[in-house]
Amino acid sequence: MLGKRLVEEKECKMKGGLYHKVQIEFAFNSNHIEGSQLSHDQTRHIFETNTIGFEESSTIKVDDIIETTNHFTAVDFLLDSFQDELTEKWIKDVHAILKRGTSDSRKSWFQVGDYKVFPNEVGGR
Repeated sequence: MLGKRLVEEKECKMKGGLYHKVQIEFAFNSNHIEGSQLSHDQTRHIFETNTIGFEESSTIKVDDIIETTNHFTAVDFLLDSFQDELTEKWIKDVHAILKRGTSDSRKSWFQVGDYKVFPNEVGGR
């Protein structure tokens, strides 16, 4: 079973396995859709080393880094609870994990772990 394999690889901190690949690819692609400027290599570097010492001189937004590390935590939460009943609270918990500590979480109108007040805008649209 795929879920069991991912959980086992997560627990033994296996490098180079399916869990490792899913974490990097899922975080990079999901965050890139939301406008993150982190490269695939930067995303991989954060996952593998839990550091941000990039050699490139480009500016990196703090939110991009926070949301990437939150994404890794959210995937772990999904793996730990994928057999639980899908509830409204569970979905809100995932949202809270993803947005914890971001600049959005400091906005009075932004509902971390709850329904949004305003529609999404990606890339200015």
